[in-house]
Parts: sequence; C-alpha cells; structure tokens
Amino acid sequence: MFDTLTDSFKNAIGKIRFHDDEKALKKATTELKKSLLKADVHHKVVKDLISSVELETKKNGVGKDNFLHALQKKLTEILTIEGAPKGFTFASKPPTVVLMIGLQGSGKTTTTGKLAYFLKEQKKKKVLVVAADLQRLAAVEQLRQITSQIEVDLVADEDAKPEEIVKRALEKAEKELYDVVLIDTAGRLAIDDELMDELARVKEVAQPDELFYVADAMTGQDAVRTAQTFKEKIGITGVILTKFDGDSKGGVALGLTQQVGVPLRFIGAGEKMPDLEQFISDRIVGRLMGAGDVESLAEKAAAAIDPKEAKRMTQKIKKGQFNFNDFLEQMEQMKKLGSMKSLLGMIPGMGNMAKQIGDLDLENSEEVRMIKAMVASMTPKERENPDLLNNTRKRRIAAGAGLDQVQVNRVLKQFKNAAKMAKKLSGKGGMKQMQDMMKQMQGGGGFPGMPR
Repeated sequence: MFDTLTDSFKNAIGKIRFHDDEKALKKATTELKKSLLKADVHHKVVKDLISSVELETKKNGVGKDNFLHALQKKLTEILTIEGAPKGFTFASKPPTVVLMIGLQGSGKTTTTGKLAYFLKEQKKKKVLVVAADLQRLAAVEQLRQITSQIEVDLVADEDAKPEEIVKRALEKAEKELYDVVLIDTAGRLAIDDELMDELARVKEVAQPDELFYVADAMTGQDAVRTAQTFKEKIGITGVILTKFDGDSKGGVALGLTQQVGVPLRFIGAGEKMPDLEQFISDRIVGRLMGAGDVESLAEKAAAAIDPKEAKRMTQKIKKGQFNFNDFLEQMEQMKKLGSMKSLLGMIPGMGNMAKQIGDLDLENSEEVRMIKAMVASMTPKERENPDLLNNTRKRRIAAGAGLDQVQVNRVLKQFKNAAKMAKKLSGKGGMKQMQDMMKQMQGGGGFPGMPR
C-alpha cells in the first residue's frame, strides 16, 4: 500500500553506513527529496521533513541508526495532530452521528458501507445507515445492496427530502438504541453553492459528532485542495482516503494531515468491505519503515475469529484431523480479514511479498474455486473424512465438479500435504520454523534497526 514511499525511505537509508559523514547524509536526503516529490508528496512537506531529519541526524551524529530514528520521529510528527482523535471515536452519549461528505466519484457510498462493516464487525456496534444522497441515480439502491450484504439496517426514501430522511433516522436511532448513525450525503462533480447549501441543511438537522470528508487518493493533491474547501465551507473532523490500493505513489497521505489541519482517519485499501483500515500515525510509520503493523493485524484477527472456534481448530490441526469442512470455514473467516496484499503489508518484513502477489484474490483464485467445486460434489462423510476417497469416489467427484481425476488427485495431495505441514508447525518449535520459512520467502526484508 505504501510501496513507493517505503522504497524511497529504504533507498535513502541504504546510502548511509552505521557511522558516516555529512556528505553521505546530504546524498541520502537529496535522494529522498527527489523520491518523495516524485511520489506526489507536497513540496512544503518534503522541505520540512528533509531539513528536520538533517538537523536531528547531525545533532546526534551521522549514522544509519540516528538517521532512521530522526526519520521515524519526523514522520510521526507530520502524520499527527496533537489531541486529535485516532481511528473512530464514539460520542459520550449514543448514537454517534457521522456525516459522510465529498465529491461524486470519490467512493463515498462504498466507504459508508465499509465503515458500517468495520463498526459492526470490529467494534461490535449496532449501526444504522441513512441514504441521504438523492442526487446521484442509483445511490440509494447501491446502499440497499451494500447494507443487505453486510447485514446492517438502512433508512431510505427516494420521495422525501434529505433533511426529512435524516430526522426520521435519528428518531429511529434514539428509539431503537443504535450505537452509530452513518449518513451518506449527496456529492457533485465539482463544489458548488447548491451542494454546500444542501449539506448545511442536513448538518443542521443531524448535529453530527463527526464530519468525514471522503477523498479519492488517485486525484493526488486535488484531494488536499478539495478537503481544504470543504473544511472552510462545512467543517470536517477527519478525512478518509479511498482507492489507496490503486495509488502506487501514496504521497498524498503523507502530507494531507499537515496541509489540511485535520487528521486522516481511515484508508480504503481494496474493493471488499473489510478493506478499510484505521489511520493511526505510529502504526502507519511502522509500515512506511517496513516494520509492519502487527497491532492492527491482531485487532482484525481478534474481531474476525471466534476464540472458541480457533481453539477447536488448533486441536484438530494438532491431531491431523483437518478436513474439507474446516477448510471452507477458514475461507469464510479469511474473507472478514480483507485483501491478502493488505494483510501481508501488516506483517513485519513481508512488504516485498505483498508487492509480488499484487491484487491476488485468494477467495476467487482458480485453485480455491476448484476445491469448492470438489467439496460441493462430496457427501457429508467424505468432507469430514478425506481418507474415504477411493478411485470410485474420486471419479464421481471429478464428474460432479467438471474436473478430470488427475486434477482431483492433485488437489487431494496438496490438501494432505498442507494438513501435514500445519500439524508439524503446530507442534514444538513450530513458530521458529514458520519464522525461518517467512524469512526465506521474502529474503530478509525490513530495515536495519527496525523490529522484525
């Protein structure tokens, strides 16, 4: 997700030895300056970053560790607004009311769904979504489909005014004890008086605790300029950057907080509902520096995985009893965690592998589709006990799944090998073996001096 920026920092750090001179420091900062400007970081932010890092490094002595620590310190400062909320904060008295605002095409409606999913799954809150965008054709229908998919409630009425819908939704939220109300508002292709007047009326009725400006990361510095305009005319408490996975530069995220004066609260890192990540500065700096974000990964996993189910599954793996029903259950759990690229980016030193796999969709890969077709052709007993699969059964399964027996045999062999490997890794010394395997797969990774 931060590929270009991470490479920029890695290349700059690589130009300094553990103890070096000011000439090497100048070479490193010049390289970094060029890379950051190329990555669409605002020139004033770059200038501030470079001068601070140079000053701090010289003060403590030129060397790789001091340069690295100066860079970490300044990046955290740039991405932080003192006293500002991080991620999502709840009002002291529910419901927390959030107004989602932004231009048309920024991904506002989808992001409203993603935020609802995040609050429901990770924060375990009762969420009500309000369809108050009556300008864009099919906006209400899109929100109907999204809320149906993620199983959250929706208030919508194409024949009413946005203010009326919002008023009705707030009454429902109070009466039925909802924790959060998310209001999807109208956007336009450009900022105009009509849009601002409508948003002002909705804001007056909603009295929101939060106003999230949703910006398209692909628009680069334009996203910053429009955020500033919305802040001046309506007021915003945070920014959500969408389509960040499609922006290979990523520089807009680095300067937005400082330029607009409001915190970046979330980043959209994929097309699926779980692909919305909290923007917490110290964690993001860790990812920028190649150290991953284990804390966010743990939060996602804890929200998605039932502890009792995890314990039961661990026992089965240890006994070598992992079967096809277990496989399907695990695939459903994986769907809740988001894209594979995003997950790998959170694991220390795995950034290179995240780049290599690109936008791999594990759930819809050819191999997984093949296994799902096979499982659908099995009897309940065969799913529970793959050892029952003799040649006669395999021929029947192959025919039912539209495969040939060679493909069925190959998948079964892979499945058995994976079950054996899982059993081995779950035993004594398993974690050490897993770490060694990961290091071999991604060639070391990370920066010197950073935790792995």
